[in-house]
Amino acid sequence: MLRNAVQPWHLLILLVVCLLVFGSKKLPDMARSLGRSMRILKSETRALRSEDSRDTPSPGREAA
Repeated sequence: MLRNAVQPWHLLILLVVCLLVFGSKKLPDMARSLGRSMRILKSETRALRSEDSRDTPSPGREAA
């Protein structure tokens, strides 16, 4: 039933609808802000992982 759910022409129709709804001037700004948000999210997750690895004592040592 959902074997060929997304065809290339479905994506083309979706692109045309997005252009009609948002306009051609807003789409690049939206893409730029989405890219910035993704970069911020990526850097924050890296920072959390590095903090987590620093706070976790290594298996060979006991916490003081």
